[in-house]
Amino acid sequence: MSAARDEVEQPDPKGRVSATDRMTAFSDGVFAIVITLLVIELRVPEYHEGELLNGLLDEGASYLAFVVSFVYIGVLWLNHHALLRLIRGTTLTLSWINLGVLFGAVIIPFPTAVLASAFTHGDTDDQRAAVALYALAAALMSAPWLVFFGYLHRHPALLERRVSPEYVRMQRLRPVTGLILYGLSGLLGWFVSPLLGLIGVIVMITYHAVTSEGLPRWLTRR
Repeated sequence: MSAARDEVEQPDPKGRVSATDRMTAFSDGVFAIVITLLVIELRVPEYHEGELLNGLLDEGASYLAFVVSFVYIGVLWLNHHALLRLIRGTTLTLSWINLGVLFGAVIIPFPTAVLASAFTHGDTDDQRAAVALYALAAALMSAPWLVFFGYLHRHPALLERRVSPEYVRMQRLRPVTGLILYGLSGLLGWFVSPLLGLIGVIVMITYHAVTSEGLPRWLTRR
């Protein structure tokens, strides 16, 4: 009997291995929805006649939060796209881990709305709480990525032939960095300055953008 169409030639010993087409399509759809939901939080400001410009300027924090999160979701999508190019198949366990990655992405619109509200209408204490919440969400988002890389390192049969387990092991440094530095950004925003904490978050987003294709392969060489 011929193998099912979506099966990979070398099955994983812990379960059936399937092609990644459905995982990729579903994930892309989720990222597309999330990045669209961000714009829903943008509102036309209330204004009196002749004061539209002032109303728009008063909403500047909302626009900044939207841009930061739009770029953040875009960076996550680029990282996820590069991640799926490393593998030739998926298992049920890996699909569940991928759902964890997507869960981290879909919650971003909420801390984005909180951040926009705090910097538009709140005081310093509100801004501290908003930055800490955003940084906490970003830090927790790193956890399923760490699990994803760890699972691939333990199941090299899922990797493309050009990808070594050592290379995958090295990529775990990125989510570890995210867990630590996003967390520190949240602490910085809470105890020192909300603006500095937000800058820390933006720096980390930039880091993940620069490393979206993975850490350089020369780092894996001994």
